[in-house]
Amino acid sequence: MLAALLGLGTATPPLSLTRDESIDAARVLCAENDDQAAMLGTLHRQSGVEARQVVYTPEEFRYIVYGEGECDSPFIPKGVGDRGPSTAERMERFEAEALPIALKACREALEAAEADPGSITHLVTVSCTGLAAPGVDLGLMKALGMSPSVERTHVGFMGCHGALNGLRVARGLIAAEPGARVLLCSIELCSLHYSYGWNPKRMVGNVLFSDGSAAVVMEADSGRSGDRWRLAANGARLFPDSERAMAWLVRDHGFEMILSTRVPGLIQRNLRPWLDEWLAGRGLSVGEIGSWAVHPGGPRVLSGVGEALGVEPPALDAARTILARHGNMSSATVLFILNELTRQQAPLPCVAMGFGPGLAAEVALFV
Repeated sequence: MLAALLGLGTATPPLSLTRDESIDAARVLCAENDDQAAMLGTLHRQSGVEARQVVYTPEEFRYIVYGEGECDSPFIPKGVGDRGPSTAERMERFEAEALPIALKACREALEAAEADPGSITHLVTVSCTGLAAPGVDLGLMKALGMSPSVERTHVGFMGCHGALNGLRVARGLIAAEPGARVLLCSIELCSLHYSYGWNPKRMVGNVLFSDGSAAVVMEADSGRSGDRWRLAANGARLFPDSERAMAWLVRDHGFEMILSTRVPGLIQRNLRPWLDEWLAGRGLSVGEIGSWAVHPGGPRVLSGVGEALGVEPPALDAARTILARHGNMSSATVLFILNELTRQQAPLPCVAMGFGPGLAAEVALFV
């Protein structure tokens, strides 16, 4: 069963920070001396991120970074050694901020698909940065005017490849119920888990991550989908001896990202042999793939993927473009890249790819 992509939509918070503004914030929130401040500047300049969108207000940002104005917020640091808001405070912010951004992405996807919200039979939501019940799923149903009989599935805490898990769920629902029309929405507010104070293991996450939402409307391919992309297959692989390479853990002061320097090497050693086998099972080879939607976990991850696949750097330009414009929005990012590729009318077949805690790889094949 092929699942046709009828429309995609993306959304980000209104506050966009330049690289220099992100460096200024990092120095205030994390650096305890000049050497650490200099190191943070270097990390940001090497990150590939030129701008990022976050759910902080302009008033919060100006007060935190420049001491301008007045602002009463739990996200204002209270002195040296402060670890920032509690997880409860961060989740309260998620509850307030997530729905409006997700709603914008879903409306854009529905408009692109020329689909009425009442035609949606299944809603799949994805997030690894916030939890609440009732949550974004019920909020979307109410705000969009969807049927109360819509069947909901939430893909939670799967990390940066979560939207690919969501695509697999959507394809499975469509295969099981050919009349299904699925709305998939990923919403990630990574900035809520910013790590305050100096912790070298968490600085890379601070440098890369940002906020965004992406949505897609899908249904069974009718054979009349024209130039619409169609999801044909999904695959997954857990790399051996990788459990400590990447983790996403709930702690008292937000969710903690652990990202080992081993990740690029694990990808280089394990990705190509598995992907060759997986593609061969579908009558394809790496050389026959027309475009790549690779989640940009960071510049070294993208380089590791490129080297493992033996593809030229331009093949990953869409991933680098999204990373530069928006940062790493966790699971939403790969849908931003797919949106970019479909707008460019990139050649098919296309493989979308992401990595998450495990270390695990997820892929989706579009034809």
